[in-house]
Amino acid sequence: MLRLNDLKPTPGSVRARKRVGRGDGSGHGTYCGRGVKGQLARAGYKMPPGFEGGQTPLWKRIPKRGFKNPTRREWAYVNLDDIAEEFEDGAEVTPEALLERGLIKAIKDGVKVLGRGECRKRLIVKAHSFSKKARRKIEEAGGQAIVLPRRRRAEAAETERGEREEREEGEGGG
Repeated sequence: MLRLNDLKPTPGSVRARKRVGRGDGSGHGTYCGRGVKGQLARAGYKMPPGFEGGQTPLWKRIPKRGFKNPTRREWAYVNLDDIAEEFEDGAEVTPEALLERGLIKAIKDGVKVLGRGECRKRLIVKAHSFSKKARRKIEEAGGQAIVLPRRRRAEAAETERGEREEREEGEGGG
């Protein structure tokens, strides 16, 4: 039986520490394995990442194109005609309900309702954003367009991760 006092590292995985500056007979005396002079021989010097010995580094040589907006918001779009087709009169439409019925694949940074098609049903639509046309059509039909608070990226990822785990637990434990 294996016990804590019997544990040993794999043979060859642990090597003795290099003791530098202990005389020429040790093999690591005088220059201590750093060579003679130069920036690498100095104490405290650390080469910057991507440094290529003075040659123009790769990240400066390759072309850079376009712009990546770090604060870009990625919407899950859904059109009004799809909502009207899927939900009955007087229903409350939420991002979670849209996800359940397959009208959107993921909630992402928020759900935006667009105004394509007609809506003759009185729906209470809750979303993170509405186009002007969609809002007008919903209100003309006697419904409500309620704007939900903005989703933060970290919260959105955490919520979707939790939902995915709940689905997996539901499928597995039966």
